[in-house]
Amino acid sequence: MTGRCVAFTGGGTGGHIYPGLAVAAELRKSFEGRIVWLGSKKDSDRNAVEAEGIEYVALPSGKLRREFSPSNVADAFRVLSGYFAARRILRELRPLLVFSKGGYVSVPPCRAANDLGIPVFTHESDLSPGLATRLNAARAEKILVAWEETRGAFAPSLRDRVEVVGNPMRAAILGGDAARGRALLGVEAGMPVVLAMGGSQGALQVNRLVEGALPSLRGRAFVVHQTGAAAGAAGAAGAGEAGGAGGAGGAGPAAAMNRGAGGYSRLAFIRGELPDIMAAADIVVTRAGAGALQEAAALAKPLILVPLAGSGTRGDQVDNARHFEGKGAAKVLLGDDATPMALASAILTWLDAPELGRAAGKAAAALVRTDSAALIARLISQRIGAQA
Repeated sequence: MTGRCVAFTGGGTGGHIYPGLAVAAELRKSFEGRIVWLGSKKDSDRNAVEAEGIEYVALPSGKLRREFSPSNVADAFRVLSGYFAARRILRELRPLLVFSKGGYVSVPPCRAANDLGIPVFTHESDLSPGLATRLNAARAEKILVAWEETRGAFAPSLRDRVEVVGNPMRAAILGGDAARGRALLGVEAGMPVVLAMGGSQGALQVNRLVEGALPSLRGRAFVVHQTGAAAGAAGAAGAGEAGGAGGAGGAGPAAAMNRGAGGYSRLAFIRGELPDIMAAADIVVTRAGAGALQEAAALAKPLILVPLAGSGTRGDQVDNARHFEGKGAAKVLLGDDATPMALASAILTWLDAPELGRAAGKAAAALVRTDSAALIARLISQRIGAQA
């Protein structure tokens, strides 16, 4: 294969895919060569990337675990297979640079790129770097991070490669229209809007908290609830009690939304309408993934965070949530404090004293930058320009 090319890698969750796509969109404004994404074999990753018109190459990938698991043996072979597949593809593509957005699928391509003499930039969205980023950083030319506090998480020998650039985000989020969002949902005039999201895959804990809090919020707020696919298909007992949307789906266009049924709209997914609905929201309830935090904070939304915690996570969301809480930008519900009553109380506190909510939103906005994707694209352009 010939011609100028930049390779992107990362995946496993939307938190690794969508920020990378934001960078690719900015890079396209000045780079006329090919952009190729080396990702996992997950259909959701491929679909998201190809929807943006970017070439996608699926690689074998194995999950990286700190703890012992019988699956480690099989995954070790997948990682090795992914390395050789990535090496072969990179030899054919001859990219000027590999940009990694993280996730376990990114490790073999970054290692292969380093072995082939291809420069690597890696980006970490969370306050505490994950295992994939730590592995990639050891061989990266630039280690891009969202927070100054993250610099100290790397070995002293690597810190001169660290550059704080913020978190890239989808540009469309900033173009939402609050009036259009309220009209899409059928929210009556003067009624506050609470947007509750558990991430692209949904979150059972968040769903249960929202459903349990609905009776206390009836008549006080319009609740928009993104449940995720599995939960969205199942419906919820609490939804019906709140005059809810039951199996409202939400996977299609705005016309398919449940408009204002009892002040509650239950949607499996919010896709193209998200910028407008986010703009309409007075309060956002969400996990504490870096992408969700970035987008809500960029719009100065007060945040109620239910971070993913426990043995199945490395604690990155807890670190993110505590960082925002410490800056006065969020309320955090964690462990025994994560109850429907506590969620309802947190929401009602800001509804009763909206000036406190506005202050939290301003604090959130002060934590993030909205030009990160453009900044990273500029760094990439500068580096590959030197190779032209």
